[in-house]
Amino acid sequence: MIPNKAAVIDMGTNTFHLVMVEIFENKFETLYKEKIPVKIGQGGISNNTIHPDAKKRAFHTLQHFKNLINGESITKVFAFATSAVRNANNGADFVKEIKEKFDITVQVIDGAEEAQMIYEGIRLSGSLNGETSLMMDIGGGSVEFIIGNSQEVLWKQSFEIGGQRMLDLFHYHDPILPEEIKNLTAYLEEKLQSLARAIDTYKPTGLVGASGTFDTLTDIYYASLHQHKARTQQTFQLPKAAFEQIARQLLTLHKEDRLKIPGMIPMRVDMIVVASCLIEYILQLVPVDTLICSNYALKEGAIARLMGRHTMANAESR
Repeated sequence: MIPNKAAVIDMGTNTFHLVMVEIFENKFETLYKEKIPVKIGQGGISNNTIHPDAKKRAFHTLQHFKNLINGESITKVFAFATSAVRNANNGADFVKEIKEKFDITVQVIDGAEEAQMIYEGIRLSGSLNGETSLMMDIGGGSVEFIIGNSQEVLWKQSFEIGGQRMLDLFHYHDPILPEEIKNLTAYLEEKLQSLARAIDTYKPTGLVGASGTFDTLTDIYYASLHQHKARTQQTFQLPKAAFEQIARQLLTLHKEDRLKIPGMIPMRVDMIVVASCLIEYILQLVPVDTLICSNYALKEGAIARLMGRHTMANAESR
């Protein structure tokens, strides 16, 4: 059977991801993947705008991605933009310019669709079982929460409280001050009331974190054990006690010392502080002993859909 090649671009608020894949009947193989800290929300997200410098970084990265895609002779390109673009007053112009410059059609997805695609990515990773889990993806602009299991989504919602927004609102000192943590926690309590009600209704017993911050947290955890994460593995376990130990470090160290933590990467060093505060808050609502961390998120959700389409197309052509 001839495989289908495709490229998926996830234009997140903090990071742009490219993954190029070959799609078969019921699996996919990654040809190449790359992530670049474009930080499209920097300097403008709090004013609902894409700053000219951020736009410059975005175009530079998209040109690089386009060259790689052309090098693989891929014609099927699926690009998605999330919180920073959907909320920006100049978001529509930005998307139009991308089409004109690079011939890439960007789908600006709403929060509910983003949550659904993240769920499909997490499900593809094998992180879910029969139990009801709370899933979370901490982006730069928004945070998606999903309650469900390997069969279905029971509840989902996107909240515009992502890492860049929390940084802009609360993280003024380095290391972050106890008072700033207190203010951030009060803010989360106010913003996440509907999540607290949903947790009360559906009573999830597992917690799954998708990609991004959770990738870095597990990198730090594995480095502390002097172990390497297996490249072929999509799901990792992070004991709650180990997370709390890492979080204590992140909240008390200066930036240059956080950068020295084995497993830390520069693109996460700022946002991981407020993200850890958010995870600590969620652990009060869903008390688990172990956090499940999924390597897969939105872009793999897009691949899961392409795999479904590929299977349908093959069925029709038989």
